[in-house]
Amino acid sequence: MAGCYPLDATMNKPKIIAYLKPSCGWSQGVRAIMRKYDLPFEDRDIINDPVQRQEMIQKSGQMLSPCVEVNGHMLPDVSGDEVEAYLLANNLTSKNERAADAPTNAPCATHEPESSWMQIKR
Repeated sequence: MAGCYPLDATMNKPKIIAYLKPSCGWSQGVRAIMRKYDLPFEDRDIINDPVQRQEMIQKSGQMLSPCVEVNGHMLPDVSGDEVEAYLLANNLTSKNERAADAPTNAPCATHEPESSWMQIKR
C-alpha cells in the first residue's frame, strides 16, 4: 500500500547538540527543557571529554557552558529558559503547559553566592 508508512515522530524535530556539564544546575536546566518537550538531543560531556569541550569552544567562540546547537545555530552560555525561548520563538516546538522536572535557570553549585556573614574564630 503506497503512502501507508508509519510517521517518524522525530522527523520534524530539530537536531540538537548540547555541550553540558554532568551536574551543573544550568546544564540540568537544559536537559529539563529537552525532557519537557520530548526533544531528542546529543548530550556532550565537556568535563570528562576534552575533545567535546574543545569542539564547544571552537563552535561557540567562548569557554562558558552550557552551549546548545540547534539545527546548526549555536546558543552560547545559555540557561534552559533561554533554550526554551529560542525553540518557541523559532517554531521548533509547540508550547506546552507541563512543568519542567528541574529548575531551568539555576547556577552550578560552584557559582552559588557565598553566605553574607562570616564566622570569626577567636
